[in-house]
Amino acid sequence: MTTGSFEGVLAPVLTPFKADLSPDTERFVAFCHWLVDQGIDGLAAFGTTSEANSQSIEERMALLEAAIEGGVPAAKFMPGTGCCALTDSVRATEHAVKLGCGGVLMLPPFYYKGMTDEGLHSAFSEVIQRVGDDRLKIYLYHIPPQAQVDISLELIEMLVKDYPDTVVGLKDSSGDWSNTQAVIDAFPGFDVFPGSEVFLLDGLRAGGVGCITATGNANPAGIRKVFENWEGDQADDLQAAITATRKIIQARPMVPALKAILAHYHDDPSWATVRPPMVTLDAEARAGLIANLEADGFTIAPRRLEDAAE
Repeated sequence: MTTGSFEGVLAPVLTPFKADLSPDTERFVAFCHWLVDQGIDGLAAFGTTSEANSQSIEERMALLEAAIEGGVPAAKFMPGTGCCALTDSVRATEHAVKLGCGGVLMLPPFYYKGMTDEGLHSAFSEVIQRVGDDRLKIYLYHIPPQAQVDISLELIEMLVKDYPDTVVGLKDSSGDWSNTQAVIDAFPGFDVFPGSEVFLLDGLRAGGVGCITATGNANPAGIRKVFENWEGDQADDLQAAITATRKIIQARPMVPALKAILAHYHDDPSWATVRPPMVTLDAEARAGLIANLEADGFTIAPRRLEDAAE
């Protein structure tokens, strides 16, 4: 049984940008609706895949407000709210809670390296106490390849002991299955999401609750099928299929590749735009990506008719 608000397949929502590199609010709202239509269980916006750390707090807050005002259920959102500055984390987290989001995905403060578990505990604790709202549900975001800061088993134990109704889960983007399994084994009832669908079936069999995966932006139906059928006879074959698709996409820079896929299959070139320092895939790389996907039998649902008419 989950202790938080989420289980299943969550997508760390891509952020569309206009030609002037400002966030494209209309496309963002439409895309959130499309993901929900495809069966995505939650929207983990404003993390790594969303290019969140290339955006200001104000930009992220405005996009979240627009999506909810545009009819995307607030409870579907698990926005990233962890920042280097304590006050930014508090502001973003408080905003998400007041909007009715189902939870928040929180990075540890990631600029200073080599911090102790006590220091990281204090940082999370300050956010919880300053927000001061019983509705707050925090999912810790463990991504040492980017953050260079670990969320250890000892830190999780400290936080769960002190805030059992608030710190309810973790996204493990370490890429290390042994770490994911260690968290699942150590904390029964704690909602653990591998950060890649490559580990979805293993995670579910071990006691995890789903996955939060970048390629949920492009292959939501395929990944959701594994979650729906993980106890069935076809589970391993379904898992092999989504793993193969993942390997094709991650052979290129992930965010530009995902945006190139949407630009191509949704016939919407604007989707290819990324914010510096990221760069779009060049023509040769885009052609190779699409060719590899088509050889793999990849398909993607079209945009909703009302979105395509805009």
